Amino acid sequence: MKIRHVLAVVVVLAAAVVAPSVSAQGRVRARELGVAPGIFKPGTNNAITDVAGVKVGHATIISGDSIHTGVTAILPHAGNLFLDRVPAAVHVGNAYGKLIGSTQVKELGELETPILLTCTLCVWRAADALVAELLAQPGMERVGSINPLIGETNDGGLNAIRSRPVTPASVHEALSSAASGPVAEGSVGAGTGTSAFEWKGGIGTSSRVLPKTLGGWTIGVLVQTNFGGVLQVMGAPVGKELGRYAFKGAVEREKGDGSVMIVVATDAPITDRNLERVAARAIMGLARTGSSASNGSGDFVIAFSTASGVRRVPANITRNADSTARLLNVAELPNDDMSALFQGVVEATEEAIYNSLFMATSVTARGRTTEAIPLDRVREILAKYNVGKR
Repeated sequence: MKIRHVLAVVVVLAAAVVAPSVSAQGRVRARELGVAPGIFKPGTNNAITDVAGVKVGHATIISGDSIHTGVTAILPHAGNLFLDRVPAAVHVGNAYGKLIGSTQVKELGELETPILLTCTLCVWRAADALVAELLAQPGMERVGSINPLIGETNDGGLNAIRSRPVTPASVHEALSSAASGPVAEGSVGAGTGTSAFEWKGGIGTSSRVLPKTLGGWTIGVLVQTNFGGVLQVMGAPVGKELGRYAFKGAVEREKGDGSVMIVVATDAPITDRNLERVAARAIMGLARTGSSASNGSGDFVIAFSTASGVRRVPANITRNADSTARLLNVAELPNDDMSALFQGVVEATEEAIYNSLFMATSVTARGRTTEAIPLDRVREILAKYNVGKR
């Protein structure tokens, strides 16, 4: 594929269907190490795409020694989201970051565009390109306002971020490559240049399927990890054992800053109020891995439901017999049935973060190398603390 760009950027298509459980560099997902947080089982792909209809696509942007970044797109369904919106919510763990479009999502409780993740100084270019893509779709000829939702983390350590290399072609590749099935993880898409717990971070995903007696709903999580802290894996102090963790030297530069974007999808019929409650619980999964949401960390969660019965579509709208007022008729889960979803999102978030680390590959850029966490040493530490396979 040939793309023109003044920086001679190479955009590598990395659709959801190209992600094996073991990568070419011997990287493995958490469950290959026996790391399986929680009590609920994952879906078929152990990915956010286990929620029916959800698709993920990546555009990986690499150019020479300086550019390592990308775009990751999450699509709640295959239709036109502007014309068939889904209920959504945003939860802010710590607001040191940029989440374009979040205020309207919080106000209206609905999502009208795909979600894009990218690098900090690229959010505006990604937003502009996404709007252009949507305006060009059939049925959008008279649309005069669109609210794109774009999240970010700062990959400036491995990426010449001031060059802002994301282009409309990058956004188009991420959107057009979006697919169901397994999801590429690690140093790919928006995770190409990110770091976590002082190791190479990236994209990670996981899912949980509730038992039929608890509704049988699926909940999936995708993360873009670029934060610090004191890494622990199901309680095992991996960061301390490896000698890399925040505040190790008790100095300012080791304060564990960074960011994480967490996207949560579910097919459970819930609206924005309970979606915000689900999103808040994802932060608990983040905390289990060793993050303390430092001052310089942007920790954002976006949650949406794909259930057709809770969408604000004509089929769910009736007229009041005594007036011209319209009534929205939805059937949603009661508060008392939310707890299992809370448990599921905590578990899936924790595992998605582990997957982002374990699947990431070392990256050398701008005169430095950010190493992938050494899985042989992780295995030893897990065995020492009786966690996972021995």
